[in-house]
Amino acid sequence: MEKVSAALITRNEEKRIRPTLDSLRWADEIVVLDFHSEDHTAEICREYTDRVFQEPWDGYVNGRNRLLELVRHDWVLSVDADERVTPGLQQEIAETLSGGNADGVDGFMIPRRMRYLGRRIRHSGWYPDAKLRLYRRSGARWVGGSVHEKCTVPGQVKRLLNDLDHYSFENLAQHLAKINHYSDLYARDRFRQGINAGLAALLLEPPAEFLKNYFLRLGFLDGSAGLTICLFRALGVYVKKAKLRELHRRAAAGEKGEP
Repeated sequence: MEKVSAALITRNEEKRIRPTLDSLRWADEIVVLDFHSEDHTAEICREYTDRVFQEPWDGYVNGRNRLLELVRHDWVLSVDADERVTPGLQQEIAETLSGGNADGVDGFMIPRRMRYLGRRIRHSGWYPDAKLRLYRRSGARWVGGSVHEKCTVPGQVKRLLNDLDHYSFENLAQHLAKINHYSDLYARDRFRQGINAGLAALLLEPPAEFLKNYFLRLGFLDGSAGLTICLFRALGVYVKKAKLRELHRRAAAGEKGEP
C-alpha cells in the first residue's frame, strides 16, 4: 500500500477530536494544522502525532493548502475534526492504494454519512454528499471562498464506496450556530463580489430549498430528523440572502464596517 498522510485543521475541538484521531491511527502520518485553539485541542493531538503545527487563522482554503506543504507523503486523506474513518473505508483505502490499483488516478470521492439527532441520515440532501478527500498531493489545490471550499486535481477522479462518518452537530443549538456563522461568511463573500439578493430570492428560494430536499431528495424518509434538516436548510438560504441584503443596505446608508 502506498503511504498516506492524514491531514486536518482544528480550532477548539477538544470535545470531539479524540475519536477522529483514533480513526486515523492506521495512517502513515497524521498532520494537524491548529489555528491556536484556546482549549486542549493541540495537546490532545500531540498524543497521536508529533506533527502538530500552530499558525494564525487564515481561512479554510489557505489552511488546507498549507497542509499540502506540511504533509510528507504523496497520498493525502483530508478529514475534518467532526469526521471519522470507518473500518470499511480504511480497508477500502488500503486495497485501493495497493498493487497499482490507483495508477492513473489523482483522487477519490468519498461519501459522507451524517449522524444527526440520534440517527443516520440517508436522504434530505445530506447523503451521499461525496467529497474529494483522498488525493495525490502533487497537483492538488484547494479553491473557493470563505465557505464551501473544495479540492481540485488535474487528472482522473474515481469514487470509493464506503462512508466517512460525519458528526457535525450534537444538538439543535449547534446547528443554528453554524447556520449563523456560515451565513455571515457567505454574505461577506458575495458582498465583496458586488452580488446582492433580490426580494424574490427571499420569497422563493427558501421554500424551493425545502421542497427539493424534503420531497425530491426524500427527506421525509428520515423522519423528524429529516424534517428538521430540510427546514433548517431552508432557513439557512433565507438567512444568507437576508444578511447579504443587510450589508448592501448598510453600505448604501454609509454605515461603516461589516457586521
